[in-house]
Amino acid sequence: MTVAVSEAGQGAAMRRLIAELLPLPRSLTGDGVRATLDRIGEQIPLQRHEVPSGTRALDWTVPDEWNMREAYVADAATGERVIDWQRHRLHLVGYSEPLCAEMSFGALREHLHSLPDNPQAIPYRTSYYRRDWGFCVTERQLQQLMALGDERRYRVVIDADLAPGHLSYAESLVRGGTDGEVLLSAHVCHPQLANDNLAGVVVAIWLARWLFDEQARGRRLRYSYRLLFAPGTIGAIVWLAANRQRLDVLRHGLVLATLGDGGALHYKRSRHGTLNDELPIDRAVRHVLAQRSPCGVVRDFDPYGYDERQFCSPGFDLPIGRLTRTPHGEYAEYHSSLDDLDLIREEALDDSLLALQQIVEVLEGERVYVNVRPHGEPQLGRRGLYRAMGGYAEVEALQMALLW
Repeated sequence: MTVAVSEAGQGAAMRRLIAELLPLPRSLTGDGVRATLDRIGEQIPLQRHEVPSGTRALDWTVPDEWNMREAYVADAATGERVIDWQRHRLHLVGYSEPLCAEMSFGALREHLHSLPDNPQAIPYRTSYYRRDWGFCVTERQLQQLMALGDERRYRVVIDADLAPGHLSYAESLVRGGTDGEVLLSAHVCHPQLANDNLAGVVVAIWLARWLFDEQARGRRLRYSYRLLFAPGTIGAIVWLAANRQRLDVLRHGLVLATLGDGGALHYKRSRHGTLNDELPIDRAVRHVLAQRSPCGVVRDFDPYGYDERQFCSPGFDLPIGRLTRTPHGEYAEYHSSLDDLDLIREEALDDSLLALQQIVEVLEGERVYVNVRPHGEPQLGRRGLYRAMGGYAEVEALQMALLW
């Protein structure tokens, strides 16, 4: 099977969009998420949703909205900023509460985070559901500050709003000819991380563009395709709570993440496809990976990772798997400042998009045929179905499929 990319070599354009989105101050909520959705909305049609803080969603509650203006740690004597959120979004622990104080390094040290095993990287840390504050630095920065002594004084400023507001998410729907839907989900909450999560976001955008283009050229799609752009975990939970009464229309789905690095494609089966019978989405992705990715990996479901955890939770058990390149936690740059534009490969973005297009083609063509002449073998020859279709390399496989 071959599926042509609608415009050859789109990896460069996808990578440029990642570069544009990278500095936006994303988190679970706030203007950084809205600005990201604004930019996505310039690429594809979007329906936006704003869910108020305090809204109950399954076992969770939508948190207060967090918006940043400025955050830094400065030497109290000289005013020199030794840590500055404007230099890198990861310098501040996500959802840090507002603060303006002077303190010794000994007191500040309790709120500093680093990666001793990766001394040049700033870690990604959050405190979404517990009020706290903190800064993230490289291990080298931390050692330099420690060398100046515990009594050195610093001014700590976190100029932020953390108050009731809204959680933002958006959907793009490509309507098909039946009431069945395919859900494709990418999270939009991680700040200044290129592979996790922006690579998944841009590949989802380009897939939606391809689907809209296919429709514009007159193709009748069997399924509707719903692209979901939401903050991780709480966004998926809010969406599930809001759509609980219509989940029976979901036929297939994929969570998309880390699709821009140079690793092989990895597929994580749906929970149902792991514990029970393999589902069509599991078969479709396994088939595509076997064709196009000799090093591709198929893994069983486990309840850790991205939003497949929510979609496949026991009460929902939806037909949704996860497609990545190198999985979370398995590349050295994961959840650190080293997950930057240098990690993104244009050819990997192209390959991820092409794989998704092929998965769509398999899902669109997937059928279960019913033998209406089950008593004895039907006479295939007079119907032009036996040996008459010569010239096809896979004629034997097709013949056997008909006979089965």
